Amino acid sequence: MKDFVTAAVFSYPHEITILKHLLTEAGISFFFENETMTGIVPFYSFALGGIKLKVHPNDLETVTAILKDLSDNHLKIV
Repeated sequence: MKDFVTAAVFSYPHEITILKHLLTEAGISFFFENETMTGIVPFYSFALGGIKLKVHPNDLETVTAILKDLSDNHLKIV
């Protein structure tokens, strides 16, 4: 997982709920850095640099397409 790259950054835990489902459904390996800490203390999100979606570089193009599709459908993801 050390080779994973940041594909997107979110401010609040509720913003990643739908995205988690879509990434799992697409079979993409991912994790959200700082997710647990911001779930416990939401105000830490800004101090930690947000909730970072980390994916393998080979999946970055697919993840970018999923994020674009979400924003095109008027679902606000930061």
